[in-house]
Amino acid sequence: MPAHIDARIGKTVAVGCGDRCGSAIDAGPPALGGSQDVIRRVEVPAVGSRSGDTVLARPVAVITGASSGIGSVFARKLAAEHDLLLIARRKDRLDSLAEELTSQYGSVVSVLRADLANDSDLTLVADRIAAEPDLALLINNAGFGSRGLFWESDLAGQEQMHRLHVMATVRLTYAALRIMVGKNSGGIINVASVAAFVRRAGNVSYGATKSWMAIFTEGIYLELKSIRSAVRVQALCPGFTYSGFHDALKVDRKSMARPSFWLRADDVVEESLKALPKGKVFVVPGSRYKALVGELSILPAPLRLAIEAKSGHRRSAEKRL
Repeated sequence: MPAHIDARIGKTVAVGCGDRCGSAIDAGPPALGGSQDVIRRVEVPAVGSRSGDTVLARPVAVITGASSGIGSVFARKLAAEHDLLLIARRKDRLDSLAEELTSQYGSVVSVLRADLANDSDLTLVADRIAAEPDLALLINNAGFGSRGLFWESDLAGQEQMHRLHVMATVRLTYAALRIMVGKNSGGIINVASVAAFVRRAGNVSYGATKSWMAIFTEGIYLELKSIRSAVRVQALCPGFTYSGFHDALKVDRKSMARPSFWLRADDVVEESLKALPKGKVFVVPGSRYKALVGELSILPAPLRLAIEAKSGHRRSAEKRL
């Protein structure tokens, strides 16, 4: 059992939801707006316990971008020992995932539809996190990519990416740390990318924002160390991963990288969760990516830039063919 997770006794029983079970399921404080179907948690004697013993509240994990890909894998791996708050824009997928996890694990799951690039939605989510007394884990996973030269791209899309990757991470991390530091427990995983260490043309805002996430996480780590806090933070930096991310970009995976460079989302999440209790700040899944990041990080800047520029020229030539 990971160090940041408290053991529980007995099980959680959901009642009173009628035909709404598995739609939007609320754990803990009510949502601060929007429409959510709610079930309530009741305290029941634990199996084999003495009369009067009650169920202990389970730790709560909050996952953004939870409707697919890495986010949904995190949810499935955490549901056995956590209650969940799942956040994404696609509520139908969240509802389906909530129903699956509640049925399989008995988890109490909250579903919150939100666009974290929208300021009012972001405020709603930040306030919801700040009101969660059992918060144990925040996973800032929501994100998207884009292709094309910066000055030829849609500016609104570039601004949206910076709001989602940067400002949403700032606001939600702040809300979570206000709880976790006071309790001296908990963890935050910021899903960055190997692009934080390897830049290339046609990917400017994505690389820049993921680099910021990695640096931001490192800074938070140093501040927590300075006060001897037990709170853990991690920058998860995967490379190419089988998920809905590249499907949204409508790109052919074969044109992106050889099959040996593609990671399974399940393996990425497993490595992240194993590393968190150990206090490892940067997690780069996959031996090939570990080697790549390690080699590039020790190169003089001019040589690194020459390698990155050569890679950009090659990709541009491939697109013209």
